[in-house]
Amino acid sequence: MIDQKDIFATIDMIEQQHLDIRTVTMGVSLLDCCDEDTDKACGRIYDKICSYAGNLVRTCEDIESEFGIPIVNKRISVTPIALVAGPSKTEDYVPFAKALDRAAAECGVDFIGGYSALVQKGMTKADEKLIRSIPEALSETAIVCSSINVGSTKAGINMDAVALMGRIIKETAAKTADGFGCAKLVVFCNAVEDNPFMAGAFHGPGEAERVINVGVSGPGVVYHSLQSVKGESFDVVAETIKKTAFRITRMGQLVALEASKRLDTPFGIVDLSLAPTPAKGDSVARILEEMGLEVCGTHGTTAALALLNDAVKKGGVMASSSVGGLSGAFIPVSEDEGMIAAARSGVLDIDKLEAMTCVCSVGLDMIAVPGDTKAETISAIIADEAAIGMVNSKTTAVRIIPVPGKGVGETIELGGLLGSAPIMPVHGESSESFVRRGGRIPAPIQSLKN
Repeated sequence: MIDQKDIFATIDMIEQQHLDIRTVTMGVSLLDCCDEDTDKACGRIYDKICSYAGNLVRTCEDIESEFGIPIVNKRISVTPIALVAGPSKTEDYVPFAKALDRAAAECGVDFIGGYSALVQKGMTKADEKLIRSIPEALSETAIVCSSINVGSTKAGINMDAVALMGRIIKETAAKTADGFGCAKLVVFCNAVEDNPFMAGAFHGPGEAERVINVGVSGPGVVYHSLQSVKGESFDVVAETIKKTAFRITRMGQLVALEASKRLDTPFGIVDLSLAPTPAKGDSVARILEEMGLEVCGTHGTTAALALLNDAVKKGGVMASSSVGGLSGAFIPVSEDEGMIAAARSGVLDIDKLEAMTCVCSVGLDMIAVPGDTKAETISAIIADEAAIGMVNSKTTAVRIIPVPGKGVGETIELGGLLGSAPIMPVHGESSESFVRRGGRIPAPIQSLKN
């Protein structure tokens, strides 16, 4: 039986502590949409997405209204388009992106992910065509998101793809206002197939025909819970976060099962990720500061983040047998008001963020850098982050925005959940010769586990 105190506590979390379902994402397989004729393939893609996801938004709104639980975003993820477009006899993959965009607009969702390629061990012709089309595809669509997986613990790091992605990011920034297209482009190592969060969501080849994945977020709830244990030991802090994460995940499980039933679509996973927003009181950085740090980024930040990430996972897996995706704490600079403040103060820099990514979910996320940053520097940043993921058998990623015409100390406004980004400095010393070597950084020895 549900305890009355739990009901009131949940209401308080929603109304006062920014608790929400960040996204309900429907994954859709497009493998049966392949065709030599590009127009036919794009038509099949549009029809299938609309057929499966046509009621997604309305269903989520009904659940939101009936249960009183905010569902911030409704999204779609699809099979990596490089796999779907491969049989088509065309050099231009932009029509596939436009088909995704039209279908997503027809369904009324906020974003669609899956303009993607998996190139951790090498690039097919289709992979390379898709990657080279990204700048134009993201500049000519509104809500399409793109992701490229350049490394894995099993395969190592494809440095040819890393070098190419540095140039693609620069081209994408140049083609879109304030480099906004780069906010819809992420480069992964060890990408997962069931991630519901953008920009990195895609429907993996190992997934079912269609599936419902839910992403839950509650930094504000965790922050408020820690205010009740000021001065207590880290043992108490960890237990408090675990209990809070359990309650958050149970709410996500409820919404996921209800959406699954109403849409007649299998339930996939609940992704328990503390994904912040620019709203005050909904910040991962402020959680770390509540543990005793004066400013996020000072010494001790990595240890505090490690505790937070681990406790969130432990609490989540007790609440659902289907926790998956990325599940942990995100540190996107532009989307977290505490991170923004720390970056502006100079305490939080890219080097410290890189260290923090060793112990949290994903990686260097929503970081704005000067527009004149070299493509090779961006590639080297990607390589560093991929190395962390490869060696530690975890998902890491880079979503970086070289803002045309902007320099260190300036700010760009991205709007909505994307927030605002202070332009952060990068090292001026060259990485060009390193990046241009090409080839593949071999997988670490722990990859041989078979």
